[in-house]
Amino acid sequence: MDDLATVRAQEYEKTYNELIEVAARLDMLRRLEGNAVDAHATAAMHAVRFAATILWPVAPEGTPPPGFPHDTAWQVQLIANWKDAALGIGDFEPDRLALRRLADEQQG
Repeated sequence: MDDLATVRAQEYEKTYNELIEVAARLDMLRRLEGNAVDAHATAAMHAVRFAATILWPVAPEGTPPPGFPHDTAWQVQLIANWKDAALGIGDFEPDRLALRRLADEQQG
């Protein structure tokens, strides 16, 4: 049983560290020219940061905390906002073209 606990702890730590690395790569990729950010990479970055935040408490003692704010409620709000931006929904929904009847315009 002790071997299983050791393996689990090692895998949690390994996975946590990989998530931190992926989040850092996505943070680099999301930055565009003119101080803009890519919504898709940003949404993915926040999702990966959330996953790291969830795993950190079960990582072995001494594993450093994430290098970003890791309040779970704050992370969930960020994920929701950037998901909407990446998918073009909610406040980020693109304007829809208005439909008009051509017959009315041709008569008038």
